Amino acid sequence: MFDFGDYTLRVVAAGSAILGITSGVLGSFAVLRKQSLLGDAISHAALPGVALAYLLTSSKSPLVLVLGAALAGWLGTLSVRSIVKRSRIKQDTALGLVMSVFFGVGLVLLTYIQRLPDASKAGLNTFLFGQAAAMLGRDVATMFVLGSLAVLAVVVFWKEFKLLSFDPAFAASMGFPVQLLEVLLTTLLVVAIAIGLQAVGVVLMSALVVAPAAAARQWTDRLGIMVILAAAFGAASGVTGAAVSSSVEHLPTGPTIVLVASVIVALSFAFAPGRGLVARTILQRRSNRRFRLEAEG
Repeated sequence: MFDFGDYTLRVVAAGSAILGITSGVLGSFAVLRKQSLLGDAISHAALPGVALAYLLTSSKSPLVLVLGAALAGWLGTLSVRSIVKRSRIKQDTALGLVMSVFFGVGLVLLTYIQRLPDASKAGLNTFLFGQAAAMLGRDVATMFVLGSLAVLAVVVFWKEFKLLSFDPAFAASMGFPVQLLEVLLTTLLVVAIAIGLQAVGVVLMSALVVAPAAAARQWTDRLGIMVILAAAFGAASGVTGAAVSSSVEHLPTGPTIVLVASVIVALSFAFAPGRGLVARTILQRRSNRRFRLEAEG
């Protein structure tokens, strides 16, 4: 049914798998730190970075556009931190403000680019909703290098990120540079989001950050296993979504990947042992039956 002998499908599937792995690993920390909305803010904030990178360089090189997106997303994150620190505005409100302002600026810049004489060559609208089918080998290579560096950084700073996620106050008391670690972890999340904008787009990228991690959280209480499961779920979503979209005419790849990830989340919420709705229902019935037997005896 799926022709993995097709070169285009192999390229898209490989890129989607890399994106899923990177997003799953970094998204695990975002979910545990209750910063899921941060991924949405970063993805929307990255749009003006893509447009500005093109305007300044006239280049559609994936590395240039990704770096522009990462820089804008990082600046958006720093803006949120600055607003929260210097005012009485809470973090969720600050995230909404930064997300809407940056996204609005990005749309204005995209509109301006489309009016340029060479607008037909820009093709930057793909970053709005994603166009994974348009990925080339060089795009996948860029995603692989940046994604590998992000995952390697997580491995190197595993102990610090683990402590930061569960007990930042204790980490500070132990002498760890908590503020610096938070900036580093957020920067890695920015990289994970930036490399996925071309495939999934700014609108849906946050879903790919949150969904694999949320699904993995239902299956385990151990961070290491959760990160591995999230990476596996992300890769499975990417490859399956790419394969399904290639087999159905006019079916967009990015939304299909997100839908597959949503199905994995739904199945995890339903059937995961311990936390799944089915498992909890069975456990509740057993408890009720045991209570009745004890009451009758």
